[in-house]
Amino acid sequence: MPRKRRGRRRGKRRIGQVPQNRCFSASQADEEEVVLKVEEVETLRLVDLENLNQEEAASKMGVSRKTLWNDLKSARKKVAKALTEGKTIRIEGGNYFLGEEE
Repeated sequence: MPRKRRGRRRGKRRIGQVPQNRCFSASQADEEEVVLKVEEVETLRLVDLENLNQEEAASKMGVSRKTLWNDLKSARKKVAKALTEGKTIRIEGGNYFLGEEE
């Protein structure tokens, strides 16, 4: 019997660029990896590097503020875990598209 989905399907996020570096590791990295989705990296870039507020960043990505906040919270938690526990960070997957229009 197929599993029923709960809630809405995850919508695509607009990103400005695909990260060139897809893997980061500590010198003595644990074998376990933390996987960041491409759109999570984009939220970190827009909010933490470009200093956009969440409303501006959400608009650039074509999502709601709540969706952006959820992606940002998830990304920050994953990065903090990798840094404090010495885990490798791998960037892959997600549901995104490049540019202005889908």
